[in-house]
Amino acid sequence: MSLEGDVCVVTGACGFLGKRLVRLLLEEEKAAEIRLLDRDVQLEVLQSLEDCRGKTMLSVFEGDIRDGDFLRKALRGASIVFHIASIIDVTESVAYSEMYGVNVKGTQLLLEACIQENVLSFIYTSTVEVMGPNPRGEPIINGTEDTKYDTTLKFNYSKTKWQAEQITLQANNETLQNGGQLSTCALRPTYIYGDGCRFLLHHMGDGIRNNNVLLRMSVPEAHVNPVYVGNVAFGHLQAARSLKDPQKRNAIGGNFYFLSDDTPPTSYSDFNHVLMSPLGFSIQDKLRLPLSIFYILCYFLEAICTILRPFIRIVPPLNRQLLTLLNTTFTFSYQKAKKELGYVPRYSWEEARKRTTEWLASQLPMERQKIMSS
Repeated sequence: MSLEGDVCVVTGACGFLGKRLVRLLLEEEKAAEIRLLDRDVQLEVLQSLEDCRGKTMLSVFEGDIRDGDFLRKALRGASIVFHIASIIDVTESVAYSEMYGVNVKGTQLLLEACIQENVLSFIYTSTVEVMGPNPRGEPIINGTEDTKYDTTLKFNYSKTKWQAEQITLQANNETLQNGGQLSTCALRPTYIYGDGCRFLLHHMGDGIRNNNVLLRMSVPEAHVNPVYVGNVAFGHLQAARSLKDPQKRNAIGGNFYFLSDDTPPTSYSDFNHVLMSPLGFSIQDKLRLPLSIFYILCYFLEAICTILRPFIRIVPPLNRQLLTLLNTTFTFSYQKAKKELGYVPRYSWEEARKRTTEWLASQLPMERQKIMSS
């Protein structure tokens, strides 16, 4: 099912995934218009899309996702919304009120605008972290949408993403102003990597400061299955095509789907090494301290920060929940997305690794210079 003639809105259009999705829509679909909704739409982003723009109109909507009037204006006449924008924070450095306002309230206002402006399809970018891991670090191996798990969320990020996902799925079949029905679904990608990933740059910077030795924060046996950004973008496109298909719309609406690909399961730290070893980086053989000692140190750090919070806000560089996240086996299958959305990874592991490592190589001189001059 084609999106030809549709008006698509992409929130967070200038982010890591958003830019990739906009380009994919331009390359593969003949949409009438694509609206880039973000707080700040950089000129270089628009210029980078000129080579694949074709006859599709590109429109810029700069504003705050917590502004209902702005959202109604941005969605007027639109048929599909890809809601990618959110605050991502696993160190608890962002105030809860700010994160709730953007991740939850922003999603709620966006859905209300969809109903008021008769938008037919809404695709929400969730995360695997709405499943956990729980504080006990109970693993999931090749999990599916039917996997039973004692989900206890500690991160404000995980909590707000879960709340926003629930709001999205509950809005499925809501009646629009014109009498039509809104169809919604949520996509849960695993850890997204690829060219443009700021988390990879952060780890590379730490490695440069450590004499080209990457820091180990996860044990080798704690496997996760990262997913390439180009494959996540394709999963979003397939979800939009499926929601537009009258034969699939009812079956897909109100459901969530895990998105992964054929990237080999490995630990977070060892995955960084796989991507950066061609650039001359090695990795620490083991954690600097036993995992149990790390947990105890995190406990005391968190306690001290809590005591000082009425006077000064200090964010510890590591917390127990992040340590659990980095050291818990948590892998998921994309088979339901394959069966119901027609999602099959566009990029093989070999191609995804090559593209990512080449991009990191292009960034390496600038990162070295930045660190030397700081």
